[in-house]
Amino acid sequence: MMRIVKEAEERKNEILDVAERLFVAKGFDNTSTNDILSEIGIARGTLYYHFKSKTDILDAMIERISKQLIEKATNIFNKKDIPVLQRLTMMMVALNVDGSLGQEVMEQVHRPQNALLHQKMRDGLLTGITPLITGLIEEGMEQGICQTDYPTEVAEMTFLYSITAFDTLSNHSEEAKNKKIIAFISNLERLLEMESGSMQTAILPIFQKNNL
Repeated sequence: MMRIVKEAEERKNEILDVAERLFVAKGFDNTSTNDILSEIGIARGTLYYHFKSKTDILDAMIERISKQLIEKATNIFNKKDIPVLQRLTMMMVALNVDGSLGQEVMEQVHRPQNALLHQKMRDGLLTGITPLITGLIEEGMEQGICQTDYPTEVAEMTFLYSITAFDTLSNHSEEAKNKKIIAFISNLERLLEMESGSMQTAILPIFQKNNL
């Protein structure tokens, strides 16, 4: 049987797909490169051509997840039929990495020894998401909904606060969740010079709908 030679990008994504399934099923620590090799049926040299180690695979997986999150945020940004405040909230919710894979990956990202991976993921998302949030803030300013002299800086603070506050929100009690969400809305109102409570009616139901 002739060996199937696949394009480099296709092979790389195949390795990532298999690694993702194994990380979910067995956990990152309990999955070896041998497990990945056996599942795909490729030589070790082929794996090392694309990834030097299991951590390298995790790094590429984080990059792929980040790109998917930015795509989701971009799609939300472009839904002009949805009011700007709702789109802003939907974008924050969309950045929540969920599912079994998301939980496994984020557990690894938050480990002290993987601090560089965490920083890489944060910086990549910050670069991709900040212009979108800035655009929504400027759209809100044009509509007279909010006001700030620093739309880009507010966008950065909004993003960094949201990924910090909501990253592990599912681990908190309902009371703690609600407190964090209301605090997020309240602080955003202040940054955008909006009347206190004016955003809650518009965006609180979106958080509740998504069970955050």
